[in-house]
Amino acid sequence: MLNQFSRTELLFGKEAMEKLAGARVAVFGIGGVGGYVCEALVRSGIQKFDLVDDDKVCLTNLNRQIIATRKTVGQYKVDVMRDRILEINPDAEVMIHKCFFLPDNADEFPFADYDYVVDAVDTVTAKISLVMKCQEMGIPIISAMGAGNKLDPTQFRVADIYKTRVCPLARVMRRELKKRGVKKLKVVYSEEQPTRPIEDMSIGCRSHCICPPGAAHKCTERRDIPGSTAFVPSVAGLIIAGEVIKDLAAK
Repeated sequence: MLNQFSRTELLFGKEAMEKLAGARVAVFGIGGVGGYVCEALVRSGIQKFDLVDDDKVCLTNLNRQIIATRKTVGQYKVDVMRDRILEINPDAEVMIHKCFFLPDNADEFPFADYDYVVDAVDTVTAKISLVMKCQEMGIPIISAMGAGNKLDPTQFRVADIYKTRVCPLARVMRRELKKRGVKKLKVVYSEEQPTRPIEDMSIGCRSHCICPPGAAHKCTERRDIPGSTAFVPSVAGLIIAGEVIKDLAAK
């Protein structure tokens, strides 16, 4: 019988679609990359989600985040993404966590129930903690490396962390994971040299912060504000979603 996933089933088959429908995927970070991960996952047949992010949609997110519209500015990202998922598939089960993942709260998440974890957060501490927790629990994880300050989406690659090059974030992750004895980690990274953002105080968040009221993390707290586009983080998110779908379908 035809359904909203029939075109996908033509490529993967019925058994694989049943696997996807039964898998529970946790996406940490619902931003420029993570939002597109969720979008592609729900359109591909994933029906069980855990969305983790403590941030609210900001006006400056409109240039790249699929959940960001004038209407959603000021709303929690996990709330907006949940509603979008349910509009695409009303049968989906979506758990939301309005918090930022750190070692201190790692035990508050039901990792034992996750079939796959997507790391789309942007701090090294959180990324390392996620990797270590997934390694401890034997859960597949894929991590997004740096997508900011990039202009060429064709430079993204899927590789093991120890085979990455160019990406500054991947370099730090290689060093820190090696210290901790991590042998492998699937990542999506870019081989493009980062572009240095233009220093213009009139468009800089540091002197003109417009973060919504109640935002947990203000842009003024960040050491550097990266430049971004609509066509780079979105591609990274879609590539990550593709890897998750293919891995789960092949199980």
